[in-house]
Amino acid sequence: MVENKRDWAVALKKIEQKMDWVADKTQDRIPYTTDSDGNYDDHSSLGKQIGEYYSLSWWTNGFYPGILWQMYQQTGKEKYRTYAEKIERKLALTLTSFEGLHHDVGFMFLLSSGADYRLTQNKQAFTRVIHAATILAGRFNLAGRFIRAWNDEGVDDRRGWTIIDSMMNIRLLYWATDLTHDPRFAQIAKAHAITVQNHFIREDGSVKHICEFNPETGEYVKSFGGQGLQHGSAWTRGQAWAIYGFTMSYEQTRHTEFLQTASKVADYFMQQMKGWSHVPVDFDQPNAVAYEDSSAAAIAASAFLELAAQQENPQMAQTYQKFGEQLLRQLLDDRCDFTTSCDNIVTHSSAAYHEEQHNYAIIYADFFLIEALQKLTDSSLSIWGQTKNSERI
Repeated sequence: MVENKRDWAVALKKIEQKMDWVADKTQDRIPYTTDSDGNYDDHSSLGKQIGEYYSLSWWTNGFYPGILWQMYQQTGKEKYRTYAEKIERKLALTLTSFEGLHHDVGFMFLLSSGADYRLTQNKQAFTRVIHAATILAGRFNLAGRFIRAWNDEGVDDRRGWTIIDSMMNIRLLYWATDLTHDPRFAQIAKAHAITVQNHFIREDGSVKHICEFNPETGEYVKSFGGQGLQHGSAWTRGQAWAIYGFTMSYEQTRHTEFLQTASKVADYFMQQMKGWSHVPVDFDQPNAVAYEDSSAAAIAASAFLELAAQQENPQMAQTYQKFGEQLLRQLLDDRCDFTTSCDNIVTHSSAAYHEEQHNYAIIYADFFLIEALQKLTDSSLSIWGQTKNSERI
């Protein structure tokens, strides 16, 4: 069991040792998951149709370069910067093609170019961040005061759809205001967060995944089940996105209702975990179903640590801190692979309840695991946190 800062540092050192090998093996490929032999796949193909699974605009493509910047921050090794910059140049091609982009430009560019700019003051990285933020702001529906999530696919009309994941992506807009002093970006982010707060958070603290609004009038229409068990259930990764996202919006706006919402969802998460040894895909799934989502555990661990840091009540801060560390311990004890038998670190993640495959590697699980450990060892890059005045231009 990990009990103190020194032991958290030991765990982080194991990750450093593994990533030293993984980075040289992977170089400028952009992984999402691994194959049956434990090798990373690659989503940087320029030959695939825009928006397809292996395309350059795949929504998770910011997480691996984000990990490289985490390692650069941690070790100072130039190879991490070199590989990350190569990936950024690939991702920048999506800004010119535009067609395949979506609300996840926040994930794509904040973790890659945002981290780059924070660490190196690279003006090209700054331009990419603001370009992506402008695209995200352009998805704002004024009538409904929400940011559209996806583009239409086939016959689906998704003009009025937004999802809980968006609460993480709007951090890009807060960044844009910090960096340019233009309040419009943050105003859109706050307006969207209030809409999500009003329509996604159920009375018990559980969270809806997808909500539809009338794109012409802005009126709320209905919700959808999304990647959880069913409509009305509690998809755990969505819960984690909400805790983290509302905490970040509170940090940026000091709007107390956002902190209250984050705490409400966090309290529900803690209560539901009493029946599980590891985080399931959905809190409402049958206990006999062994589908896990370690990515939700990693995101939630980092989210609880962030939430604890925002509490004025020492007892609440301690409660959230302790729970975040508990989630992290569970991952480190038996849901991490620090060997060179596979490229990933975190095991037993699942993208959705009803997919064919479960309990496999997903890149963002590793990102949030590293982030949580860096927070506990005071070495965090703090991509989500307040930008520094010295970074504004």
